[in-house]
Amino acid sequence: MDTIAPDMLSPAVPRPDHVPVEAVYDFDMHLDPGLLRDPHERVRELLRVAPPVFWTPRNRGHWMVTGHLENYTLSRDPVNFTSEVMTAAQSAMFLQHLPPDFGHVPIAFPIQLDPPAHGIYRAPLQAAFSPKAILARKEKIRALANELIDAVIDQGHCDFVPAIAEPLPVKVFLEMLGLPVERLTEFRQLVTEHMAPAKSPMDFVFRSRKVADAMGETIDARRLEPKDDLISLLWQSEIDGKPMTKEMMENFGVLLFIAGLDTVINGMGFGIRHLAKNPGFQNELRANPKLIVEAAEEILRRYTFTVPVRRVAQDTELGGFALKQNDIVMIFLPGADLDAREFPNPEVFDMKRENNVHIAFGAGPHRCLGSHLARIELQVIYEQMLARLPEFRLDETKPAKFHAGNIIAIDSLTIRWD
Repeated sequence: MDTIAPDMLSPAVPRPDHVPVEAVYDFDMHLDPGLLRDPHERVRELLRVAPPVFWTPRNRGHWMVTGHLENYTLSRDPVNFTSEVMTAAQSAMFLQHLPPDFGHVPIAFPIQLDPPAHGIYRAPLQAAFSPKAILARKEKIRALANELIDAVIDQGHCDFVPAIAEPLPVKVFLEMLGLPVERLTEFRQLVTEHMAPAKSPMDFVFRSRKVADAMGETIDARRLEPKDDLISLLWQSEIDGKPMTKEMMENFGVLLFIAGLDTVINGMGFGIRHLAKNPGFQNELRANPKLIVEAAEEILRRYTFTVPVRRVAQDTELGGFALKQNDIVMIFLPGADLDAREFPNPEVFDMKRENNVHIAFGAGPHRCLGSHLARIELQVIYEQMLARLPEFRLDETKPAKFHAGNIIAIDSLTIRWD
């Protein structure tokens, strides 16, 4: 385990009275050195040395849930674990301190809602993300993948993340939303800022407003002149029998913007990293491309990367510890899918694994709406990389770079081929 210098981490806060000493493990989900050097190896270590539910004093103090059973349980229990992370009192306090001309405070709907409201707000998006609708986009996604590979194939090397993993899903999603693709760099920078560690919850208020402002021109334009995109679709939708409003459009927009412009990039990066480290596996998939669907699922399990957040709605118990109302809880899905209690020999990559019911896309009512799109994009990029490139490998002179937080992200992955 790394020896961690306290000044490298976020400030530690005192242990609350209801948290027993045995529940404490010092872990910074944003700045832990091991997590930033080799994320999933550090996750495996975390599962060995810390309980499946523990409290950390970092990042203002919160619970980490790394066990599969515990993650699955709380993800399906909105009564005790609410997605409304900010309390009504906190919201009211923030509103009092905002400038008079600040405008609407965007809330990422429907991800920050509990049932039944969550289902009402999720309904307008269901058809756009259905398997049938996403499958219709598959060949366009493949054409874009080939275009990006064409741009680097003669170089014999590339940094896979900025060259391919970033532009592919981001361009696809910008087109789905109806946002201008030429602003890709600007939009990605906004996502990076939004996902960075926050000094206080107020930071997220300003960041969300900034995202909504960046989308504002397109949102207004689609109200008057609808097109074939998600923003237009939402304007034409009703919520619980009531017409759409600008405020609601901003709520939807912030969620779609952040979710669509970040997550799949990392899935692609970890998948290509695994393939680059295992040339024999590359050749197996080249010889039998039909295995790529199964391979993509095991890659998702082995390298799960999302960390949703919940607030304890009422005093409850999880993992043998008492959790108090308003405690913050991180659903550490990377740990859940490497939990040996659920997946024997979880570090082993095994496409024939029995009962491989990973929860990389979450569980319960908030299971990822975009999972069908993510699967198609992942399968297509593996198919085209293996079909178009000879055997590729990691560039050992340029180690991969990562950052962490609510997404375990891969920022740079240099690969080479002959």
